[in-house]
Amino acid sequence: MAQAETLVIARLVSEHEREIQADWLRQLKDSGALQTGRITESELQTQAKNFLNLLRSALEKGDTTDHAAYGPVRAMLAEVSHARAVQGFSPIETATFVFSLKRSLFDALNRERQLSPVEIAKTTWAITVMLDDLGLYTMEVYGKAREEVISRQQTEISELSTPVVKLWDGILALPLIGTLDSARTQVVMENLLQTIVNEGAEIAIIDITGVPTVDTLTAQHLLKTVAAARLMGADCVISGIRPQIAQIIVHLGIELNVISKATLADAFAVALRRVGKTVTTIKSASVAPA
Repeated sequence: MAQAETLVIARLVSEHEREIQADWLRQLKDSGALQTGRITESELQTQAKNFLNLLRSALEKGDTTDHAAYGPVRAMLAEVSHARAVQGFSPIETATFVFSLKRSLFDALNRERQLSPVEIAKTTWAITVMLDDLGLYTMEVYGKAREEVISRQQTEISELSTPVVKLWDGILALPLIGTLDSARTQVVMENLLQTIVNEGAEIAIIDITGVPTVDTLTAQHLLKTVAAARLMGADCVISGIRPQIAQIIVHLGIELNVISKATLADAFAVALRRVGKTVTTIKSASVAPA
């Protein structure tokens, strides 16, 4: 943007700030910014007012959006974008906050009578370039924030989907559901090892009933978990070996080198014997006749 057009935009914002802000807010409302209930009208009004103030100040000092004067403008847009990403706003809803300002500035520019058609055309292009740059920056920050949110949610889901359950003194169970990948294996291993330490467990049952299939990579992840548990002094038993999984393991030539059982109940019985415990059936006492 040329310095002349930048100063024209700055004057427009300064002299017609109230009209521009009112028209901008009206467009944001018409686009449905308040319909979701994730932001109040007063919050939206404050954001619009602060943005216009920062933008006017930046326009008076710098002629391009990568100028240092636009630092506060970018900082505010980053804060708004990050907050909206966390709140669940869509990309369109987030981008509209910046792009909808174009029409308000264009309308204010068209009301100017002291500018020539050439000056109006140049200023129109300058407004377009400026808000496009700021809008793209907004979307860039929004995308990164959404990636952070998704990554955090995936980690939380992984932790919730890999609970370590205490079945008996010295016996733990780790029911696995879904596919095992490297990242999830790390979470599984950390949870299991920490619980082994906390409980002083001797046996850990890894139940793969909920694992849809076992390939070479999945088997390697299981073996890593078993090896880590052994280093902590706990033996492992794998349960949930279904006929289909057994055939796949044999076909792939995978050596688990660990006790495996078809059901969790069978694995629990093995674990009880390992710790010197047993389960017996208690016959109900006969009721004496009245």
